[in-house]
Amino acid sequence: MSRKEDSSLISLKGISRIFKSGAINGAVDIEILKNVDFEIYKGESIAVVGASGTGKSTLLHIVGTLDRPNQGELFFEKQNLFALSQEKLASFRNSKIGFVFQFHHLLQGFSAIENVMVPGMISSISRKKIVMDSEAILERVGLKHRIHHRAEDLSGGEQQRVALARALVMKPDILLADEPTGNLDKQNSSQVHHLLVELNRELGMTLMVVTHNSELAALMDKRVTIQDCKIVGVTS
Repeated sequence: MSRKEDSSLISLKGISRIFKSGAINGAVDIEILKNVDFEIYKGESIAVVGASGTGKSTLLHIVGTLDRPNQGELFFEKQNLFALSQEKLASFRNSKIGFVFQFHHLLQGFSAIENVMVPGMISSISRKKIVMDSEAILERVGLKHRIHHRAEDLSGGEQQRVALARALVMKPDILLADEPTGNLDKQNSSQVHHLLVELNRELGMTLMVVTHNSELAALMDKRVTIQDCKIVGVTS
């Protein structure tokens, strides 16, 4: 897939992340990411792969501004994100980035549509608009008939689709997914895999997925392999 220089959405420049681990003789530095440079382009889909503990989720969390690097800069369309105040960064994250994790993190006791409405309510969008947008995205992910069912009354696959709808209701520029089907059976996993690809193409949003699932990775435009704290391969 050809890319133009101005189609870069997110740029990572010299990103490093170190965690402190307690030890008998004091804290020990554990390097998770080391001097990572990487470009994420508008509309592409990326699978981040590698062995457990190599920094895949840390990379995703930094791209999503949920975690800060010890070194390096993160740019969104040339804006230095970590130069923003905490308040402005939280507002940016809520409007520009969608998140889906292995566990759906839905609010129990609340309906599917009430869960999906949360990002819009945080952003003070009018109730009429967020209800309309939530209904539309729930219908798109195949849950029109389950809109008013409580989260705990939905199947595992349905709950993850609600989580996906919640991540997309604000029409984010990028969707970040961390093992999004790691908790689902093969049939539900396959359905979510293909839904992710369809939405990536339909909505023109960028998609970045951390996964151990080879079938999901094969559906992405690009595969990024992390090893020994670094990106060691990028294949299309």
